[in-house]
Amino acid sequence: MKQYLSCILGVLAILWLAGCTESGRETPLPEPPVIALDSPTSIYTVKAGREIEIRPTYRNAEEATFAWRSGNEVLGTGPTLKFASEQSGRYYITLTVTNRGGSDEEELRIDVLDPTPPTISLPGADKGFTVLLGSELSLNPQVASALETAFRWTLDGEVVSTEQNYVFSATERGDHVLRLETRNEDGEDAVEFTVRVRTPQESDFAWTVEQSSYNVSVGRTIRIRVLDVANAFDATYTWIVDGTTVRESDKPEYAYAAESEGTYIVKLEMKNEFLTASQRFTVNVCPAEGTYYRPRSGSSRMSCNKVYEFLPAPGQFINEYCTATTMEEACAYAESCLEQNAYVSLGGFGGYLVVGFDHSIDNSGDYNLAITGNAFDGSSEPGIVWVMQDENGDGLPNDTWYELRGSEYGKEETLQDYAVTYHRPSAPKMDVAWSDNRGGSGIIEYLGAFHQQDYYYPAWVAADSYTLRGPCLKSRSYDQSGNGTYWVNPAFDWGYADNFSPVDRLTDDGNYNAAPADNHFKISHAVTFDGKEANLKYIDFVKIQVAVNQQCGWIGEVSTEVFGVKDFNMSR
Repeated sequence: MKQYLSCILGVLAILWLAGCTESGRETPLPEPPVIALDSPTSIYTVKAGREIEIRPTYRNAEEATFAWRSGNEVLGTGPTLKFASEQSGRYYITLTVTNRGGSDEEELRIDVLDPTPPTISLPGADKGFTVLLGSELSLNPQVASALETAFRWTLDGEVVSTEQNYVFSATERGDHVLRLETRNEDGEDAVEFTVRVRTPQESDFAWTVEQSSYNVSVGRTIRIRVLDVANAFDATYTWIVDGTTVRESDKPEYAYAAESEGTYIVKLEMKNEFLTASQRFTVNVCPAEGTYYRPRSGSSRMSCNKVYEFLPAPGQFINEYCTATTMEEACAYAESCLEQNAYVSLGGFGGYLVVGFDHSIDNSGDYNLAITGNAFDGSSEPGIVWVMQDENGDGLPNDTWYELRGSEYGKEETLQDYAVTYHRPSAPKMDVAWSDNRGGSGIIEYLGAFHQQDYYYPAWVAADSYTLRGPCLKSRSYDQSGNGTYWVNPAFDWGYADNFSPVDRLTDDGNYNAAPADNHFKISHAVTFDGKEANLKYIDFVKIQVAVNQQCGWIGEVSTEVFGVKDFNMSR
């Protein structure tokens, strides 16, 4: 019996020991999970109000737990995440996957973008177009979010093109209805307008009046003219001064010699075989030069003390810090910048700034003006400089502008009377379309990666388009890289603001940090409208105007920057 019980107890002991051995053995841990996001950049994009599903792949994720978090908020606990937001912006999300063997974690970003319906901007469509029979009209609309957008042009109800741009051939006289429709996943837009095809006899005559009132000192000669003449054909222009005919020619301009003080009425009549048009001008012949000279005193400032006009062309810096909605507010903003030696950007071609001083600046024959820009070797954005005397003594820059000739003055490739018309975009964050008086067109590109204000078109310009006019230098800019990554803007020899000149900077400093630096100018370089020396003894006002029409890829438009304007006579 004892032997039997001993055997039973022995078996039980063996079983107990075996159980202890089995229960004490550790179960092997699984490998930690590994996350592989389905975006190589960890960045996802989706339009506001739409849903995106993020579907990573995993290794070793059996029996794992999942947690998608944005800050302290848990967005999901499954292997995939469906995400949507009504608000645009950037959302950072952390995905954590855990099993008994450990955890893996990945951060991802979801960019929620505003919907971008294909909004059309076609300057001139609101009024329609008039073209001559037998000519062509090139229509090049700017379309926000043109990527993956469908286009449909119809002419008098018939589909004529599915491309973005369209050339209308005026082969049939009459009024024609053109319509452009655009559509993408975010919406649609359309514009409809009339194209009037006319014979020369029916074509509307037009011209641009540069100014209708002139102030000039006695003994000087000014040019009175009209510009941008359209459909004049075989016109004859007759100039009449105080009722007396003084000139007849085929040119719409007249050199008026101011021989004696007083106010004079000048009339221009245009006649061709179809019609007659006329324009009246007033010429105020002021006292001789020197009458309103303002000598420098002990309290005179070297720097300009007032901004009279600030009218930039559209550009990437326009409206970025300046919140002006009137010219007065814009001038106050520019004055504040110059007081702090901060830059004022003049935008694309033709943009300008007019400043004055608390005294007249003498023409010493040497350098008399210093204009501060930020040019450096390979980055010149030239501005033409103009000067004016206060000929009528009213303290305002409403007299005669004289250009300070620079190295490019008079060259065949320098365009005179070049004019660019800028057109207000029809929606935020769009390129600004422009057209010129040489038949050219283009855009001031919207560079949303760098300057994200809604509009590059000046907020204080109330009109839907405006025109800037002046000499235009042949651009020297080029893409040195060949792939758009490295643009170079070489300097011009001398005579321009914000220009890395080897002559008028009066220093050989390379200025590689783009610090404010001066170009210097001589009043003795002032020329009249016909290129003759103006022989001004002094000046009261200065205008700086962008001299090149050039877009340089990702760095944007060539745009003169001004940090200050000084009477350089006072530095000596």
